[in-house]
Amino acid sequence: MTNVGIIGGTGQLGSAIATAWLETRTVLPENLWVSNRSGGAGSLAKWEEIRSTTDPQQLAANCDVIVLCVPPAEANSLKLAAGDAIVISVMAGVELSDLMSISGTNRVVRAMSSPAAAFQLAYSPWFAPHSLSEDDTALVTRLLSACGLTDRIPTEDQIDHFTAMTGPVPGFVAYFADAVYEHAVKQGIADHVAQRAVQQLFLASSHVLAREGGPPREFVQEMIDYDGTTAAGLRALDQGPLKEAVSEGLVAAYDRTRSIGK
Repeated sequence: MTNVGIIGGTGQLGSAIATAWLETRTVLPENLWVSNRSGGAGSLAKWEEIRSTTDPQQLAANCDVIVLCVPPAEANSLKLAAGDAIVISVMAGVELSDLMSISGTNRVVRAMSSPAAAFQLAYSPWFAPHSLSEDDTALVTRLLSACGLTDRIPTEDQIDHFTAMTGPVPGFVAYFADAVYEHAVKQGIADHVAQRAVQQLFLASSHVLAREGGPPREFVQEMIDYDGTTAAGLRALDQGPLKEAVSEGLVAAYDRTRSIGK
């Protein structure tokens, strides 16, 4: 069985990825290493067989796959002798060339994921040089698929665009939900009722959109064509600046992604 290690494995993202692997038994507890400053397993401690360390190099020396999951600002302080291990980075903005320098190997992968991995609901796109073998490709795909959905993408630059969506989009959804909540309260609806309604409406909407399976615009157009109350609201939104504002927000997030790992 392949040994897998997560440097930064008890942080929010690292522990979410580890939880997905452990709960789906993609990685068995006895085959998982985590490293952090405290040396403990944190929220993963219920899996007693997990091995933890304060020394990233000890983890690297014992693992066939190494996941780098520390804040991008700490990337330059990492120096590993990864040997023949596959190195998967989920650090925003840290480029492949830097990953090769950090790890001492060219078997490197840039990926992105999210804390939704803990519920196997993350979207985890990844990019790697074409030199990655078929076996390596299958292993990376299996590990990231355990976190939710995954795709191998064709260019490294697209990882930065996905980074600019993976973090911000849940925040954008929360922002939109807050706008709906505030509107409801202004109409005299009780706070706790507005909160429950908004949470359930957004939960249901995400499930419906995922089940539809097609481009989001198709679902929007169906609602417009039905020509009911939803259509009236959507037409008003279409005529406003919302799409441009969302695009501006994503561009700002992308620009930050390009600078955060420097």
